[in-house]
Amino acid sequence: MKHWRKARLLLLATVLAMLVAGCSNGSESGDHGQANSGTKGTPIEGNAPVLKDGKYDPPVVITTVRGMPAPATYKNGESADDNVHYRWAKEKLGIEIKNLWSVVDTNNAYDTKVKLALSSNESLPDVLIAFGETAQLLMESGKFQDAGELFDKYAGEAWKKAMAESPTAWYEYTRDGKRLGIPVLEYEYNFDPLLWAREDWMKKLGLQPPKTLDDYERMLDAFANGDPDGNGKKDTYGAVAGFKNSYADPYSFSSLVFGAYGAMPDMWLKNPDGSLAYGSVQPQIKPALAKLKEWVSKGYIPKEASIWDVDKAGAFMASGRAGSVGGPYWADVWPIGTDLQKNTPGAQLVTYEAPTGPDGGRMIPGKPNYIGGIFINKNMKNPEIFFTYGNYLYDNIADPKPGSEWEHGWAKGYDWDIVDGEPTYDFNKIPGGGVRVFFYSLLYHGPRIPSQNLLALNNVAIHNKAQTPYEKIWSGFATPLEMKAAVSVWNQRDSQVKNLFTGGNTPTMKEKWDYLRKIELETYGKIVFGNDPVDAFDAFVEQWKSQGGEQITKEVNEWYKSVSE
Repeated sequence: MKHWRKARLLLLATVLAMLVAGCSNGSESGDHGQANSGTKGTPIEGNAPVLKDGKYDPPVVITTVRGMPAPATYKNGESADDNVHYRWAKEKLGIEIKNLWSVVDTNNAYDTKVKLALSSNESLPDVLIAFGETAQLLMESGKFQDAGELFDKYAGEAWKKAMAESPTAWYEYTRDGKRLGIPVLEYEYNFDPLLWAREDWMKKLGLQPPKTLDDYERMLDAFANGDPDGNGKKDTYGAVAGFKNSYADPYSFSSLVFGAYGAMPDMWLKNPDGSLAYGSVQPQIKPALAKLKEWVSKGYIPKEASIWDVDKAGAFMASGRAGSVGGPYWADVWPIGTDLQKNTPGAQLVTYEAPTGPDGGRMIPGKPNYIGGIFINKNMKNPEIFFTYGNYLYDNIADPKPGSEWEHGWAKGYDWDIVDGEPTYDFNKIPGGGVRVFFYSLLYHGPRIPSQNLLALNNVAIHNKAQTPYEKIWSGFATPLEMKAAVSVWNQRDSQVKNLFTGGNTPTMKEKWDYLRKIELETYGKIVFGNDPVDAFDAFVEQWKSQGGEQITKEVNEWYKSVSE
């Protein structure tokens, strides 16, 4: 019966193909995306659709699934399934984007739904984006094409040039020599932490910008003991962070403390011999833990921070009781947010570069300049369609040209508008409010060139003028404080380090990593916030090595060698 049904379907497909004379764009398993390479008017083999003057006519279909970021909002009654960008894609390119389903991606809702689809063997879309563990599962499923091979064949020059800025981004999605996911590029240095401080407190207490860790310690003491809020009470702290999940989060000043001593928890970094070593067990961690312990004992850091996450730490900073926090150049938006001004009218923020340590060095924890992978279903017969779409975005929107329809942004009346004869990016001035259209893109947040964003903001801040369309757009989004902060990030960029292991869980990690991670956080916490001596770190390191760490280190290096040589 099963074979008879398949034969009947194949016969029906053949008849339909003859009737429409090459206009069919269907594919198996509900996967409808076909295309050509983007060459104007050039047919491709078989019955695949053809681009005519840059557009498919009749339209073709790409299916996908969406996990919309929480900041993604809509207007004019639109949704993830029907919005200005999806309509544009159909009208401009003849590509109809259809969501098999969509969710707001909070509490890992998207990952959960994708994993459920895999485990229940549901039909998967033509293209989808995945992150972390979910991406690893997609690669192990055997249901996706060699995306790297397709990228080499069909991606345009602009997209390839952007990808060339991050050649190691492919490592995470490489299996047995095949690049199964196309990295979703992110802006470089976008999460690099700075030292955020209360500038009004600095002025009141006569403090100078901290250049070294000793300078920062004097600042912490003044914030905690100098009554910077002027209420006559000892109720302020020098710094705050959320230590619940990490001691080296980009939103934590503690990452800068570890970096000042020459180590970085949570990261696999290179030894002088080129091998990778886990930062959390390096000897330079010990004096950094001692320094943090000292600061807690002196009341510079609230003890409750040991169980706080980033949100809670940001809220505490916004309450007006802390003088400094770590965070990216846009941390004034989140996690600090606008509540600081509501709670403490007249509060002012300023950013400083990371302080240097005893030997004059520093490390800045950076995140990868990609955030996930795009996977292409094996059943998508003509994946060139997706590259037609992606190439257009990189050719026209990533770095828009003066006078083009993209000069001011994605969609007039959505992420920009003309007010009083001038373009504005102020969402409060856009009639009906503004929304970030780039979130609707199949590239997750649109086409991004890693080096572009921070360089643009830095240029605007230095020259006090936006010169290119891109600079005008992004300086329109950023606050003056953020542009000043971007200069600080740019100036410290040479101190950035990144986690070099991106290969998912190794065999021993699958068995041991949760336990090792648990004892790491417990050891750090008991030293910094508890009564354990700093020497407890040495015992932890030995335990880490004997309980699987040495074997994991071997496996991590085997992976690194397999993708980098």
